[in-house]
Amino acid sequence: MARFELSELSNGGIGATVHSSAEILFEMGVRAASGRDGAVDLVSAHMYFNLADREGDERAAFHRHEVAEQMSKIEIGRALRAARDWLAVH
Repeated sequence: MARFELSELSNGGIGATVHSSAEILFEMGVRAASGRDGAVDLVSAHMYFNLADREGDERAAFHRHEVAEQMSKIEIGRALRAARDWLAVH
């Protein structure tokens, strides 16, 4: 799973774009689901969409559901545990 530091966000300036944590988590979910950074990782995608939904991204719940339809119950359980672990660290 890729490590992404939310603290590395741009803090503004001319032409800078500041993204919310929900937007970043959603984008990480899209990247994992599409395999943009390598192999498709549905467990990570589900985790990121779950976290993005928790942070208020309105698109995340739909995409999490779409990803979950392609996963086994065991994989969904792994994704939920990964989200809880992520929240404990962050």
